[in-house]
Amino acid sequence: MSSKDFKILCVDDEPHVLQGIQRQLRKQFCVETAVGAEMALEMIAANDPYAVVLSDMRMPGMDGAELLSIVKMRSPQSVRMMLTGNSDQQTAIEATNRGAIFRFLNKPCPPEDLSNSLIDAIKQHRLIIAEKELLEKTVRGSVKMLANVLSLARPDAFGCSARIRPIVSKICQHLNLEKAWQVDIAAMMSQVGWVTLPDDLVEKVSRNQRLTQEEEELFLNHPQVGHDLVAHIPRMETVAQLIAYQKIPFGGPTASPSQAQGNDIPIGARILKAVISFDEILRRSGSAEQTIAEMRSASDAYDPQILELLERVVVKDAGANYRPETLQICSIVSGMVLAQDILTKTGVLMVGKGQEITPSLSQRLKTFEHLNRIKGPISVLVPHNINTAQASKHRSGYFRGFLHFLDTYFYLKW
Repeated sequence: MSSKDFKILCVDDEPHVLQGIQRQLRKQFCVETAVGAEMALEMIAANDPYAVVLSDMRMPGMDGAELLSIVKMRSPQSVRMMLTGNSDQQTAIEATNRGAIFRFLNKPCPPEDLSNSLIDAIKQHRLIIAEKELLEKTVRGSVKMLANVLSLARPDAFGCSARIRPIVSKICQHLNLEKAWQVDIAAMMSQVGWVTLPDDLVEKVSRNQRLTQEEEELFLNHPQVGHDLVAHIPRMETVAQLIAYQKIPFGGPTASPSQAQGNDIPIGARILKAVISFDEILRRSGSAEQTIAEMRSASDAYDPQILELLERVVVKDAGANYRPETLQICSIVSGMVLAQDILTKTGVLMVGKGQEITPSLSQRLKTFEHLNRIKGPISVLVPHNINTAQASKHRSGYFRGFLHFLDTYFYLKW
C-alpha cells in the first residue's frame, strides 16, 4: 500500500496555512483539512479512522494538546503529531503527556522533514493496525480453537460458553463497545476453570443437585482459577479480569468488602454475570420469559441496563429472528440454535439447549448419529435467512477427517 492509501487530517485555525500544507503534501499523501478543533472532531466522528492527525498547538477555544488527547480516546488507531510555531519546551512536554504525541514539529517545518515524519507516522499506524488485527483475529481464533478442544473434554461446562457467546456478542453490539473482542474471548473462556473440578462435582452441578459447603466453595472458585489460567496469555490481562469478576453481583453483597460493586465492575463482567445466570436459570425453568422474570426479582444482582438488553436479545429479538422447526440431524447447519438438550443413548449430556450450531458441532452431531449414539429428529430454532430445504443438502467439509477422529475417540472414551 502507498502513502496515498492512508488518510491524514491536518488541523489549524488558519485556512491559508491548511491550504499551503495541502498543496505541499497532496502529490504524496491523501490530505484532508479541518479549520479548528471542533471541525476536526466532527470529521473524525463522521469518517473512518484517520491514519494520522496533525494539529497546530495554538488555536482558540480548544488547543492542539487538548484536541489530540481527545483523539487518543476516540480514535486510538490514529497517530497524533503536533506542528506549532511555539518552540517552548514546556509546551512540547505538555502536548506529549496529554496526547501521547508521536512526533513534535516546529514551524516553519521544512517540507522534507514534514514528509518524512508523516511517512514514519503512517508506518506507526500500520503497526498499530497489525497489532489490533493480531489481538482481535489471531488471538481470538487461537482461543476459540482451544475452547473447542476443551469442549470435547468437558462438554457440559464449555457448552455453556458456546451458548452464552452469541448472546454476549449481541449485547456488546447494542452497547457499541469499543473492545468487544475482549468480552467475546472472556465469554469463550469463562468456564475454563471447570477443567480443575472433579468429575462428580461437575455432574452434580450439571444435574442441578445440592452441593455440600465444601463443594460449593470449590465450584465458586472456578472464576478465579480461570483468571489465573488466562492471565498467563500475553495481552489477556483484561480478559482474565472479566473472567474473575463474572460472578460478582452488581448491587448485592460481595464475598469481600474490597470487591468492586456497581459501575466499578467492568461492563464486560456485568454482561457475563447476567448472561451466565440466564443460562443457568434457563436450564431449570425452560422458558426465557420465566428466567428473565426470576432475574428481575433479584434485581440488585444485575446491572439494570444489561438486564434490559438481555431481555431484548433473548425474548424480543429471538422471536423475531428465529422460527422453530424439527429437523433431521443431516439438515442441521451453522447458525441454528438447539431448542432441546442432546443426550447420548446412555443419558450423558452431549450438547445443551440454547447452544448455537457451529461447523464443528454440526459435524460432531452427524458423527454421533452415524455411530448410533444419538438419533434425530431434533428441535431447533432456525434463523429466517436459512432455507432448510437447501440446508438439508449442506455438508461441512472443513477438518472433517480430524473432527471425525476426535469424535470417534471421545465416543470410545465414553
